[in-house]
Amino acid sequence: MGENAIEIRGLEKTYAAGKGSPAKPALRGVDLEIPTGSVFGLLGPNGAGKSTLINILAGLVVKTAGQVTIWGFDQDVNPRQSRASIGVMPQELNLDPFFSPRAALEVQAGLYGVPKSQRRSDEILALVGLEDKAEAYARTLSGGMRRRLLLAKALVHNPHVLVLDEPTAGVDIELRQMLWTNVRRLNEQGMTVILTTHYLEEAEEMCDEIAIINAGQVVARDSTANLLDRLDSKTMIIHPETEVTTLPKAPGIEVERRADGSLALSYQSHQTPAEAVLEAVRNAGIHIRDVKTEQADLQDVFLELTRSR
Repeated sequence: MGENAIEIRGLEKTYAAGKGSPAKPALRGVDLEIPTGSVFGLLGPNGAGKSTLINILAGLVVKTAGQVTIWGFDQDVNPRQSRASIGVMPQELNLDPFFSPRAALEVQAGLYGVPKSQRRSDEILALVGLEDKAEAYARTLSGGMRRRLLLAKALVHNPHVLVLDEPTAGVDIELRQMLWTNVRRLNEQGMTVILTTHYLEEAEEMCDEIAIINAGQVVARDSTANLLDRLDSKTMIIHPETEVTTLPKAPGIEVERRADGSLALSYQSHQTPAEAVLEAVRNAGIHIRDVKTEQADLQDVFLELTRSR
């Protein structure tokens, strides 16, 4: 396999006009490469086009224009092979309530043409912690267990690429940790993972690279570390020895007095060195009891890139 598990060129999707409503463009010329073996984050506000993109990758939505290649297979030239190369864990709990987990996996494997001798239903159920529920009706499973079953169904055909669409939305901490343990294990075995999530701290912790989509376009695509470096704003928190009567003043520094008596001094690190901030504090006659700094996180980057677009 080449260096990219997925390559997307000029992808567009416009939903047809309805009664009294105009045609709606969901994706506008998306270009994206997802490296083989990575954990890749796909982020964006509601309505940005993430679900449309995922559904096109899964073969559930027909694109309007563009090219999609999955594991070297062009969707238009080799639709079966491209679809077999990807597994999708959807956000919606779409399970047949009268199937047991084992039966659900067997049916899913059959739909993908996996021979009975090559099916791994019990192994996959053990992976997601459902071996003791193998013969229970799906309708009797808790919400967390149903999410585990969705992950299991996405793995039955041993895909090269796994897409997790909001996998931890509304689940408890234990299930979230179990899910990420499994995802890390699969990734270590060579599986490429694409993650959409509203929990930005998850993306920051899990993803090697991130693309941010807004209004149907990719507005940023970089390594997680480089995205965080885009916002070099820092905040120095000063805890003074005594109550402050005169606030520090200096070019490039904004000062906020906090309720606990500390001072928050915000500055751009590429313009204002930390020493200049400390000098402004000393010039105001402030004696420092304690000091720490705060840096931008992925949420700050996300808000900055999706604001006013």
